[in-house]
Formats: sequence, C-alpha cells, structure tokens
Amino acid sequence: MIIHYDNRFNANEWFVIGMLTLVIILLAVLPRRFPVKWAAVFTLYGAFSGLYLDHTLAVEPLDYYDVNDNSSFELLDFLTYVIYGPFSYLLAYLHDRWKIKPSRDPLYVLCWALLSVGVEWFAMKIGVFHYKNGYNLYYSFPIYLLVISLSLLFFHKMNGMRTERGV
Repeated sequence: MIIHYDNRFNANEWFVIGMLTLVIILLAVLPRRFPVKWAAVFTLYGAFSGLYLDHTLAVEPLDYYDVNDNSSFELLDFLTYVIYGPFSYLLAYLHDRWKIKPSRDPLYVLCWALLSVGVEWFAMKIGVFHYKNGYNLYYSFPIYLLVISLSLLFFHKMNGMRTERGV
C-alpha cells in the first residue's frame, strides 16, 4: 500500500490545533475537582500513555502507522500526543462528577473506547494517521479498552487515597 502524504498545512494540522485548543479551553473552564497535583498526574498519564503506545506501534519493528505529514517525528506529532492528556483528565473528571458506580465502569470504559475510535476514525480520514503494514482502526479498539481501563483503575486508586485522607 502506498501512502500519499500531504505536506501542506491543511485539515490534519487544523484538526490537531483545534482539538488542542478545545481541550485546553475545556480544562480551563471546568470547575476544579481534584488537587492540582492529581490533575497534573491524570493529564500526564494520558499524554505519556499515548506517546508510549503510539511509539511502540509506530516504529520499527512494527511500524503500523505514521502520524501527520510524514514518517519522521515533528512538532505537530508531539502536539497530537499532548491531546491525549486532557482527555485522560476528562475521563477522571467526568467519572468523579457523574459519581459512576464501579459496577458501571465497564459501560463507561466501553463508551470512552467507542468515542476514542470515532475520533481516531475522523483523524484518520483527514490525514492525522496513516495506517500501514496491515494495521487498521479495529486494532485500536482493544488498545483503547486497555488504556482506559488502566486509567480508571489508577483513578480509583487515587480517589481511594483522597477519601482516606479527606482531601
């Protein structure tokens, strides 16, 4: 399969800039629910897990996809991974805000995984992701299930500590 990269500033760059702007504004206007340190940890977890997993899957020997306009790592690629951070925070924020019971966590994870696949599908259509070597969008779904589940487990652990300390 031949990948046709578009090296102009267009839809994929605007998508990354728009999403980053949207999530930053969203985080700025949401009422504070967690201590600043915890908010930073939730956000960094999302950015790190996105960067780690994408680089595990997108480099040799796997090399399943490229991000944005070519196969080299650029500033806009970094910003693409930064977007994962606020989404991770939002996952914890909404779980706490909506007071989701642990028995409903599988449904919550499923909804977030489906949303994530939908966003990735749109991003793929406009050229943010270029799949290769047999990779397709369906493979992303179990990865999202795993990462979101781990994020939620981490949130529960942190939330348990918050309850114990009365924070």
